[in-house]
Amino acid sequence: MLLIENIKIFEDLKDEEVIKIAIKKNSINKKDIIEANIIKKSIDARDKSNVHYVYSLSIKVKDETKYSKIKKDKEITKITIKKNRKSSYSPIIIGTGPAGLFCALKLVEYGYKPILIEQGSKVEERIRVIDKYRTKGIINTKCNVQFGEGGAGTFSDGKLTTGVSSPLIKEVLDTFYKFGAPKEITYLNKPHIGTDNLRNIIINIRKYIESKGGKYYFDTKFINYEKNNNIFKVICDNNEFITDTLVLAIGHSARDTYKMLKDKNIPMKRKNFSIGLRIEHKQDTINKSQYGSVTKLNLPPAEYKLVYHGDSRSCYTFCMCPGGEVIASSSEEESIVTNGMSSYKRDKENANSAILVNILTTDFNNNDVLSGMYFQEELERKAYILGGSNYNAPIQRVEDFLNNKTSTRIGEIIPTYKPGYKLSNLNEILPSFVSTTLKEGIVYFDKKLKGFANPDAILIGVETRSSSPLTIVRNEELESIEGLYPCGEGAGYAGGITTSAIDGIKVAIKIIEKNS
Repeated sequence: MLLIENIKIFEDLKDEEVIKIAIKKNSINKKDIIEANIIKKSIDARDKSNVHYVYSLSIKVKDETKYSKIKKDKEITKITIKKNRKSSYSPIIIGTGPAGLFCALKLVEYGYKPILIEQGSKVEERIRVIDKYRTKGIINTKCNVQFGEGGAGTFSDGKLTTGVSSPLIKEVLDTFYKFGAPKEITYLNKPHIGTDNLRNIIINIRKYIESKGGKYYFDTKFINYEKNNNIFKVICDNNEFITDTLVLAIGHSARDTYKMLKDKNIPMKRKNFSIGLRIEHKQDTINKSQYGSVTKLNLPPAEYKLVYHGDSRSCYTFCMCPGGEVIASSSEEESIVTNGMSSYKRDKENANSAILVNILTTDFNNNDVLSGMYFQEELERKAYILGGSNYNAPIQRVEDFLNNKTSTRIGEIIPTYKPGYKLSNLNEILPSFVSTTLKEGIVYFDKKLKGFANPDAILIGVETRSSSPLTIVRNEELESIEGLYPCGEGAGYAGGITTSAIDGIKVAIKIIEKNS
């Protein structure tokens, strides 16, 4: 394969037109080409007067020696899997987020028939339950943004960016494309699927897994397990199952499961995590700051990713949702949790992002492995009370937050959070080191992205579920104890959709290769 990089395009063109330009520029004979694909597309907006696209292509030719001056594309390392598992038991997967689904997909690919247990509902019903929470403030603690088919990522922007390097990334992207994602996610520099596409993709994945013999049990809460002679009895609120292989793809909000594992002395350790607020701006403000106002290109809604390093703490933006909305994401009664969500088109008026401050294990004066979880819970309860104890979120204008004043009005930016909001002073519930670092970060970010500290920008509390506050320890075979596989974000081994999916695949491979 030939690798052609740095093809600069200054107009909006179809993929096939870009391929023609790249072929001509590199003097490749069309008759020699077997296959040509775009493998990367990004936007170069460093010079606001000359914003353009940058493409990379992979071209397969009949005879590479004819084009010795062109760089060769690196072959993606193929993972060899040796099928050893002979057990008659179906592997059981707790949770149907990305980790659980991709674990199941790999298992059915090799002829196994996993059982997937999900305390929430299938996505069609889940949409109705979440809409009821957002319109009437009636929460379902078993089925919500955190729990249900597809996991928390189903009601998000569907970001597929990751900072890790793995040969499995391509498999994850190709799999999403196979089940209905747009083709461009396989080559965009910052791919996203959108909550609207994800809902359909999750259904397609379910139908495929079921067609291969896998079984789903929705509205079935995992309560406990008993183990005898390497056989697990998996105890749920309305059923029991037997297996020798139990995958805990539980998600970072599975607090009841964390408590149960602690009681069973399953090895866990605290890890650093982050908490903070959501911030909303006009999307047009972000577009002008990132792209300028000169370009005539049909550019997508602009994104940002910002980091501030203070004297003792760091502050950073996370899960930025262009043209999206802030969504109520609580999974427990009398608590407020926020998150961001966008459709594929990202066509709403506001942009939002989390602004987070790092929380260290040394911040707690005890050795309780669940201390970070309790810290999250306490902050979520405080936000509930500050918001009026009715599932409305406490919000504050940026200017008022910086000046430690309760907001008394809304400015040009209209909050998107539902079911409602209450004008508040978020400084009252945040630890002082968090609010201080957030203020420093907002002022600093405004120097990098004009308009970030807009006085009327809206802060919404609180964002606490960006990652798990603990890690369920596992060995080189990815087992915590014999046959028990902690997996994905809730187990502390991932930080988003893509890395969770990758971890699910890794666990499936270990199960397939295990002699049993």
